[in-house]
Amino acid sequence: MTTNREQLESVLETVGETPLVKVQASPDNVPIYAKLESFNPGASIKDRLGVYLVEQHLERGNIEPGGTIIEPTAGNTGIGIALAATQFDVQAMFVVPENFSVEKQTLMRALGAEVVNTPTEDGMKRAIEHANELAEELDNAIVPQQFSSELNVEAHKATTGPEIWDELDGKVGAIVAGCGTAGTLMGITQYIREQQPAVHVAAVEPEGSLFANTKGKDVEHEEYTIEGIGTSNLATNELFEPDLVDEVQQVSDKDAQAELKRLASEEGQLVGSSAGAASVVAQDVADRIESGKLDVPHETVVTVFPDSSERYLSKGIYDNYEEWVDDS
Repeated sequence: MTTNREQLESVLETVGETPLVKVQASPDNVPIYAKLESFNPGASIKDRLGVYLVEQHLERGNIEPGGTIIEPTAGNTGIGIALAATQFDVQAMFVVPENFSVEKQTLMRALGAEVVNTPTEDGMKRAIEHANELAEELDNAIVPQQFSSELNVEAHKATTGPEIWDELDGKVGAIVAGCGTAGTLMGITQYIREQQPAVHVAAVEPEGSLFANTKGKDVEHEEYTIEGIGTSNLATNELFEPDLVDEVQQVSDKDAQAELKRLASEEGQLVGSSAGAASVVAQDVADRIESGKLDVPHETVVTVFPDSSERYLSKGIYDNYEEWVDDS
């Protein structure tokens, strides 16, 4: 977001301070506000994590200048780390399941990173394994591992959470956010719960993901098209703290796509499928607050729109539902 009134030394100084915009489909008496993370220079919320990870690992001596940061990633985290690497003296290498967004992989390479693909059917588990294998082969190389690094949570506790709190003057009734690594939701929640313990927290995942099992639901893994959130293996999502979450809601691919298309055509919001899913759940939470079914400290809901639909145009994100699912 262009809020600066002076010249800046680096693009990294533009990370964060993204706008908080009302979702126009909010109920009359319970506004929903979405943090628009596509306003970051790398066009996603993962820019926050990328800069924080690189900076902290260098400051703590976990990697020396000239070294290599290797990360298993579906794309946006890679872009964020690669963006940071252009301004710090490190190299970036990413291990990406091959079917993930071509746009993301192209941007990582454009930022000077090396991209290594693993088979789609092996999922993120194999990408994580291969990243660690590569790190063992190289000198002065680390795998920050966004799925288990507390720096992931710290990045959002230090930036995203305080921004939301300040922008709403502390009037935060409910938090709704997608869960992939869970760093975003956990960081925001940790900060805001310290200020307002009664805030209601809803985690969002696709139908076919497994976070709901942590809240007593019996769900099984199935394939889904929504990208950037969800998990097929809870063991790889070490950052998720069920005790900090009041509910986990699942959203179908069909509902997420319908909502992201509505956001574009009715509200001018060009967002990805994870934002579509978050918007569906945010509206449900707001409806329950308005009807009196959900008690919250303030009648407001805040959510996060992590990135832009431009990242997924090659996958037909705005095509009819069947074509989008088939292309992904």
